[in-house]
Amino acid sequence: MFINNFDPVAIEILSLEIRWYSLAYIMGILVGWYLAKNIFLKNSIQSKFDDYITYVIIGLIFGGRLGYVLFYNFDYYLNNFLDIFKVWQGGMSFHGGVIGIIISSFIFSKKNNDNIFEYLDIIALVSPVGIFFGRIANFINSELYGHETSVPWAVQFIQIDSLYRHPSQLYEAILEGIFLFLIMIFFWNKNKSNAPGKLSALFLIFYSLFRYFVEYFRAPDEQLGYLILNLTMGQLISFIFLITGLSLYYLKNDTKKKS
Repeated sequence: MFINNFDPVAIEILSLEIRWYSLAYIMGILVGWYLAKNIFLKNSIQSKFDDYITYVIIGLIFGGRLGYVLFYNFDYYLNNFLDIFKVWQGGMSFHGGVIGIIISSFIFSKKNNDNIFEYLDIIALVSPVGIFFGRIANFINSELYGHETSVPWAVQFIQIDSLYRHPSQLYEAILEGIFLFLIMIFFWNKNKSNAPGKLSALFLIFYSLFRYFVEYFRAPDEQLGYLILNLTMGQLISFIFLITGLSLYYLKNDTKKKS
């Protein structure tokens, strides 16, 4: 069993604090950007990708924050509106970030008369890298922890309580980060001539399945608890994303057959 008592602040210079979570975002974006530019991008959008990343970052931050506000803590922010802008206090939604990236990608692709899925497929390929860093930061921050357990790899989060819990953040880092990345690479290598959109669909499908599964080990959000059918908010949104991914994959597969 392991004791977690990490300091969420990675670097402190005078009154300036740089937190592990901020570094995780930066590392995820930089590594994903590098992989996209040097390995996955081989078509006409390569010259536009640097400009596109700016849109992705904006969509990720705004979408992630608004997603958290709307999905997870709406009542609080309804009464504390200015706290919405206090991003440094934490509170980001992955699903909201995905929606934000889709919207920003739509705007950018329309502006450049490109197929939106040419961009989203690349983001789908590298997103697991960012997810991995993010979940490791969640673990360091002692947030999104799991249910109490007696398994040999249980973790005691000193900053939370004295109970030994599932390190659900690490489960997500492995499944949504490492495993999902390998799955995406497999499908990318298997058929690089796939119609744009299939990789995006596969990302939604596998991420949703992994997230839905891990939620059974993860403690629900205190302000929400369990919802419909004793499911968490994360599971409910993941189910919607799963249906979206399956529908998109079917449409793209059907389009390819007709062509």
